[in-house]
Amino acid sequence: MFAPHPSSVLGIDPGLTRCGYAVLRVSGNTEVSLTALGVLRTSSEKDLPNRLAEIATEIDALLDEYQPSVVAVERIFFQANVRTAMSVGQVSGLVLSAAARRGLEVAQYSPNQVKLAITGWGDADKAQVQKMVKQRLKLNSIPKPADAADAAAIALCHIASSPLAAKIAQSIGGKK
Repeated sequence: MFAPHPSSVLGIDPGLTRCGYAVLRVSGNTEVSLTALGVLRTSSEKDLPNRLAEIATEIDALLDEYQPSVVAVERIFFQANVRTAMSVGQVSGLVLSAAARRGLEVAQYSPNQVKLAITGWGDADKAQVQKMVKQRLKLNSIPKPADAADAAAIALCHIASSPLAAKIAQSIGGKK
C-alpha cells in the first residue's frame, strides 16, 4: 500500500535575485491544484546579508501562510559560475533551515530528477518541462516567470516521487 500524498507541497527554485516558489495541494491520490505561484526578488544593489535576510523573511511568510507539509527544493550539483552557485547554495540553505526549524519534511531533487519525473526524460529542455507543468496543473498558459514554473515542477516531482520513496523506505525497514 502506498503512503498517502502530502496534503501540500511548497516547491522552491532557489536563487538570490529570483527565488521561485509554488504551493500545490493534493487531494485524493491524483488531484493536484495550484494554490500559489510566484517569485521572491531581491535587488542586486543591496548587500548579500540584507538580500539573504529578505529572502529568509519571505520564506517564513510563505511557510506561515500556506503551512505546507513538505518543502521540496532543487538540489544544485554544479554550475559553471561559482558566484551564482554560492548564492544559490546560500538561499537553499535558508530554505532548508526554515523548514527544518518547523519540523517539516524536506526533500531535495536534482534538475535531472525533476525533468525525469515531469516529462519522463532526464534531458528534457526547459520548454518541455514548462509545457508539462501547464498540462499537469491544468493551467491556461505556461506559468511565468520561468523560476516560478521551475518551482511548480519541483513540487510536482515530489508529489510523483513521494509514494514510491515511502514504499521503498517501508520495504527496507525505514519510515517515511
